[in-house]
Amino acid sequence: MTERSPRGTYLQIAEALRTEISTGAKTSTLPSEAELMAQYGVARSTVGRALKLLADEGLIRSQQGTRRTVAAAAHAPSVYDQIAGVISNDGLAPGDEFPSESALCNRTTASRGTVRRALAQLEGAGILEVRQGKGRFVLAIPNPDLTPPAP
Repeated sequence: MTERSPRGTYLQIAEALRTEISTGAKTSTLPSEAELMAQYGVARSTVGRALKLLADEGLIRSQQGTRRTVAAAAHAPSVYDQIAGVISNDGLAPGDEFPSESALCNRTTASRGTVRRALAQLEGAGILEVRQGKGRFVLAIPNPDLTPPAP
């Protein structure tokens, strides 16, 4: 946004995103806050206000560990669910070595911090254990009906 707006820049950004969602240009995930900041040339707080407005309207939803998604789009699994799913997808059994943080970052396209948080939740739930200098190992098979514990 190059010119100052009497209406509120965040409202203009929200309207532009709302239009893209309604026309089908945005079908599943929204750009990150950083990408929106660069696109519109505004501060993070301005982008945050626009996204909050759309979330309050029920057009988008936000879940920790995933990008914001269009509410009508299929619900993307969280990083926790993706990492917990590695055990069943790879056919791991108790005692097997779990993939490294780096491999999980590549597999989930999540940041290292997000992956570490999910791993800490799995360790807290008794599903994984850390062996100093050796890596993480599967202790138990997770129950798919369980939600992640609060961090």
